[in-house]
Amino acid sequence: MPVDVLPADADLMRAYAAGDLRAFETLYTRHEKRLWRFVLRSVGNPATADELAQDVWLRVAQQADHYAPSASRADLPPARFGTWLFTIARNRVVDHLRASRPTHSLDGSANDDDDAPSLADTLAAPSGFGPVRRIETRQQAEQLLAAVQALPDDQREAFLLQAEAEMSVADIAAATGVPFETAKSRLRYARSALRRALETLA
Repeated sequence: MPVDVLPADADLMRAYAAGDLRAFETLYTRHEKRLWRFVLRSVGNPATADELAQDVWLRVAQQADHYAPSASRADLPPARFGTWLFTIARNRVVDHLRASRPTHSLDGSANDDDDAPSLADTLAAPSGFGPVRRIETRQQAEQLLAAVQALPDDQREAFLLQAEAEMSVADIAAATGVPFETAKSRLRYARSALRRALETLA
């Protein structure tokens, strides 16, 4: 029995640019939760996350004609749709945080219980940077979020792009415009700091 092959994101973007609205709906369904979680973890407020995420999707729709799955730098691989999407999201978050500092935060009150498992599961999963034990309670999740907030901006950004956007180191480098080794170092430092913070919860 033949297996249905799901259309690639790049094909869906091309179809949407050609006028297929269902293609955009498929892309939205695939990526909306990861995108929203990334924005939420970055700005710390669900209402603001809703607004910024909607703005990101509007920009995706507006820029559909300009999307091309090509590398932005010669030393980086071609950009996947997810990388392109989260680059837009990252830039929108940066603009927002620059305009709103120092009021943003990532505290437990800004997130509901349904959000914590994704971040916890990502921490517990193999990543190439060593395991971090699984979060087991709401209190631990809140303490983890506080530790994430305490990271330097560039390390927090790299960590969230991996943990919530599920991006590879190469994708993070592409999204943030830095060399691969720089993105890898930021992620390693972030995970080391969070590992130390989690060890205090044991």
